[in-house]
Amino acid sequence: MADSFIEYKANFDTNPFHKVLGITVLERRPSYGKIVLLKDENTPSGIGGSVHGGVLAAMVDIVMLVAMFAEMRDGEQPAGTAELGITYLRQTHGKHIYAEAKVVKRGRQLSFVEVDITDDDDRLCAKGQVMYAFRA
Repeated sequence: MADSFIEYKANFDTNPFHKVLGITVLERRPSYGKIVLLKDENTPSGIGGSVHGGVLAAMVDIVMLVAMFAEMRDGEQPAGTAELGITYLRQTHGKHIYAEAKVVKRGRQLSFVEVDITDDDDRLCAKGQVMYAFRA
């Protein structure tokens, strides 16, 4: 398992979109994923220098995929994100921004995933909810 995570991490971390955002994967196991954004001068910002909400929404979608694809069932065919919602609870500041995904319900055609976004001080900054679809 450790070797497969090392390989997964190498592929994840070199993805051009992930590199542009400054995102790396920290943890991946069945129904769970955790990523981190290293905030720097290139990170798109929002009000008061916080991380832009669009970046946080992208993190929700990205970490959901880490959790969903950590365990695939025989015959499952991904169809994509069916619905994504995010609630911004406070501005997101700090050098490291974490997104943690947990698969709550995995169905045959739809799965539901919850995501917490936290800052360096472990303050909850945003909550995400994603419905992910599979082809029947």
